[in-house]
Amino acid sequence: MHRHLRNLVLLLMLVPAAGPQIAAADEPTYDLVIYGGTSGGVAAGVQARRMGKTAVIIEPGKHLGGLTSGGLGATDIGNKGAIGGISREFYQRIKRHYDNPASWKHEKPEEYRSGRGSEAAKEDAMWTFEPHVAERLLEELCAEAGVVVVKGERLDLAKGVEKQGGRIVSIRMESGRTFRGRMFIDATYEGDLMAKAGVSYTVGREANSQYGETLSGVQVKNATKHQFIKAVDPYVKPGDPASGLLPRVEAGRPAADGSAGDGSGDKRVQAYNYRLCATDKPANRRPWPKPASYEERQYEILLRNFEAGDLRVPWNPVLMPNRKTDSNNNFAFSTDNIGMNYDYPDGDYATRERIIREHIGYQQGLMWTLANHPRVPAKIREHFQTWGLAKDEFLDTDNWPHQLYVREARRMVSDYVMTQHNCQGRAVAEDSVGLAAYTMDSHNVQRYVDAQGHVRNEGDVQVGGFAPYPISYRSIVPKAAECQNLFVPVCMAATHISYGSIRMEPVFMVLGQSSATAAALAIDAGTSVQAVDYPRLRERLLADKQVLAWTGPRPTAGIDPAKLPGLVLDDDQAEKRGEWSKSTSIGGYVGSQYLHDNNERKGELSATYKFTLKEPGTYEVRVAYTANPNRATNVPVLIRHATGEAKATLDEKATPKIDKLFHSLGQHKFDREATIVITNTGTNGYVVIDAMQLLPVK
Repeated sequence: MHRHLRNLVLLLMLVPAAGPQIAAADEPTYDLVIYGGTSGGVAAGVQARRMGKTAVIIEPGKHLGGLTSGGLGATDIGNKGAIGGISREFYQRIKRHYDNPASWKHEKPEEYRSGRGSEAAKEDAMWTFEPHVAERLLEELCAEAGVVVVKGERLDLAKGVEKQGGRIVSIRMESGRTFRGRMFIDATYEGDLMAKAGVSYTVGREANSQYGETLSGVQVKNATKHQFIKAVDPYVKPGDPASGLLPRVEAGRPAADGSAGDGSGDKRVQAYNYRLCATDKPANRRPWPKPASYEERQYEILLRNFEAGDLRVPWNPVLMPNRKTDSNNNFAFSTDNIGMNYDYPDGDYATRERIIREHIGYQQGLMWTLANHPRVPAKIREHFQTWGLAKDEFLDTDNWPHQLYVREARRMVSDYVMTQHNCQGRAVAEDSVGLAAYTMDSHNVQRYVDAQGHVRNEGDVQVGGFAPYPISYRSIVPKAAECQNLFVPVCMAATHISYGSIRMEPVFMVLGQSSATAAALAIDAGTSVQAVDYPRLRERLLADKQVLAWTGPRPTAGIDPAKLPGLVLDDDQAEKRGEWSKSTSIGGYVGSQYLHDNNERKGELSATYKFTLKEPGTYEVRVAYTANPNRATNVPVLIRHATGEAKATLDEKATPKIDKLFHSLGQHKFDREATIVITNTGTNGYVVIDAMQLLPVK
């Protein structure tokens, strides 16, 4: 069989068989049983052993490390000063590895540039690495600590959890092998142990109204990144809806599209992909494999997008050492397999295997198409022909990553659910077990047909501008009535949008270590995980160099829109066309940021603010922006009111006259709706958008 076509073999390598195996006799009772050999699971096992407890890590697959060893070598964290303990120790070991000249096989160390600045910063740790290096170092951590590691054992989803009196007694694998423990940790990306133990959880996106957020739920207005910038027809026969939709376009339209429903909840899940380890070194490069399941029509949207004039190169290869990459999704149609994973979180193993197989076939076919298809522009084909899978990575899975990037699956619902308010500092957890520091980040969730009959993506959110913030201990333990000896550091309690900030591999390691520390203290005190003495836990975490509070510099705080009078819509609530750039560099903005057009793509960007009014009447319309000499002096503004439209021109070089924050666009009469549109058409400098305000005129 040709090695490029071995999809079925590859799948069997990636997913362990469910057949009977020989059960180990007289399995001991462990202090800590950890299900899931992710980076968080490894940190938990190592910490348990360092505290003198016995520990076993049960990994359903063949590899330790999850995404950390599965291709995600471009570590996402935001502010690296937030990372301490075993997590930082791991990245320090990465640095020591690459400080050795013998570690550089395909380039000289002085030639390496990741583009992320960590090389020049002379840090004590290194945050970019090759997959096999990460896996070896994680294996070494476990071996040094004396952690028992069992691979290839999956939880029996039918009868895999035995509980007595609100506590897990043992967990049973499909092979029949049973592991007894005093404390348990679910360190998987899926949360199977948590779910089968009867712990409450959710899947999908909460409505904004559930926790008073603005960025969970359906996000049509914010979905400007990784978006279509050209008109692409979604129908099999262009222009003919009766011919049916092309593959990878969902029927129906988000409830929020063109209405006030933005932020409604659903059960959809943000897209998964594989983080490919590619190389442009010919001696270590193999061509992109063409899967046996390849169908050209699966990529028709991609090909039409090129033909419509979108000539962006649709991937994001971040350089790792030795001329390799961690390659991620980028732009409208890329490695994210949008809309094809909704059944994964609650799926049984057969369902997940089907989804994994589909993701492998999709992404292999995508890369082959980009490098070979005649309808792909020649320059883009030539680019992808210079890259290919690294021959010396993922040797037992045909050079394909062994871990699907499960960005989000189940999320626990406990006594403390982390929310957008925690991320942005409006709520602060007093029982910190670690810090999160990344932007609130959701990848796209669905691809649909908009009101104009063109393809659109929905769900992408990228909102940052806040300092590292504490994660509550209560968000990693279940409600006491549900389970008293389980920790959930990966599928922890967080809303969709806050989980997008927390769900980073270094943070999972931090939370894994904190879970194991608390587990050891609970064993010593003979108590439940909910009754652990937090001051004592905090003392031990700090002794082990965990970072529990942020004392470093903080971004300039924006003005809370909720504290402004009248009706206020910030930029994240506007319906945006085109990709606006975020900034916080000039103070005096509303909310967490302001947006600008980068003085590019004139006529292609707009922001529409739609107010729903309880009372018709006359209102003063005010617009917020940050002034600067590089701003445009002729920004067009359109105001739709009760009797028609009014046009205005905004000079953003001039400082706003109202509190140096708002500029008045005059008084206008409105019925039940007010719409204000700002564009960058014909403008002569940077166009900034921030908040819009309506004040009733008495």
